[in-house]
Amino acid sequence: MAKNENMSANSKRLLIWLLLAGVLAFALFLLFWPRSVAVDLATLSPGPLVVTVDEEGRTRVRDSFVISAPVSGRMSRIKANAGDRVTANDTIIAEIEPIDPALLDARSLEQARADLKSAESAEALAKANLARGQAELEFVESELERSRQLRNERMISVRDLDVAVRNAKTARAAVETLAAALQVSRHDLERARAQLMTPTESASLRQECTCVPVMSSTNGQILQVLRESEGIVAAGEPLVEIGDVEDLEIVVDLLSTDAIKVQPGQRVIIRDWGGDGELEGVVRRVEPYARTKVSALGIEEQRVNVIIDLRNSPQKRTGLGHGFQVEISIVLWEEDDILTVPLTALFRSGDTWALYVESDGRAVKREVTLGRKTQLRAQITGGLQAGERVLLYPSDRIVDNTRITQRQTS
Repeated sequence: MAKNENMSANSKRLLIWLLLAGVLAFALFLLFWPRSVAVDLATLSPGPLVVTVDEEGRTRVRDSFVISAPVSGRMSRIKANAGDRVTANDTIIAEIEPIDPALLDARSLEQARADLKSAESAEALAKANLARGQAELEFVESELERSRQLRNERMISVRDLDVAVRNAKTARAAVETLAAALQVSRHDLERARAQLMTPTESASLRQECTCVPVMSSTNGQILQVLRESEGIVAAGEPLVEIGDVEDLEIVVDLLSTDAIKVQPGQRVIIRDWGGDGELEGVVRRVEPYARTKVSALGIEEQRVNVIIDLRNSPQKRTGLGHGFQVEISIVLWEEDDILTVPLTALFRSGDTWALYVESDGRAVKREVTLGRKTQLRAQITGGLQAGERVLLYPSDRIVDNTRITQRQTS
């Protein structure tokens, strides 16, 4: 009886321990059993692929003209404003009048005064010489008259009369020479006086503006006023820039490695220009000369200008002007029925590209062959078929044959 009771107690203890061991084993099984990793999946389907070169560009008037001062002088204030329309050979941009004389320093002033006194003395000398010449002329003319009377009476020879005539002509010519010399001395005197003229006297003597008008040489709008205020300008100094904002082009600064791929005639998509929608353009020219430009990171880059023509009418790009910033995408290649995957789904596997494909709830690694790429997507030329689902953002928790489940989106 006591023996049976001991066996029953041992059996109970064994059963309890077995039960506890089973619970622990089940807990360990649940703890270490691999759980599914929540992932983002995308089903592949053919679609359009556009390969572009993207860069910032700026607009500019195709033909701009800088109007400069034709002569040196004092320019009146330019009253025109940027945006005003002008007409060729009709609109007056500004007027330029002569410059007032400069102030003389002490030495130049004394020299000018001495020149004035010298000119006054020269005028007095010229007057005296003219008076002497006139007296000589009167005497010679009276001698000529007596010689004619004597010749009529045959008191002198013909030769003596000819000498008297010659002396009279010589005396008249001398008087004319002395009169001209007097005029020269008077002009020299006026010039000497002009040397002493001050800017105040010059302004008071100016009755009206003997101005040179600065005319617009073309039709269009004033893009910018380079010199607005009144003041002294030199010949050739830029005053305003004129152009037709309806005739715009876009210049974009590309890396030389990107510019090599661009060809005239390629389609261009213009975004973020400030208006609604997108604009269209076409590459007109790739300049053959590259310039060295230092980037914001201090790296020297070779940059090439690419010129783009706008296809849209001015009515569809209202407000777009000279020097505006735009975002451009030059289309290098495009097709409509291409199988692509996001670049985030790809990773390197040795020397090839690979991704994870969903198969029966597991992530299966598969190597693929790529074609053309954009900044977001890559063309699949081998290794995948349309309709398969790929992992978009594989993490380090994903390995080949990992159990996965699709993440629920809110």
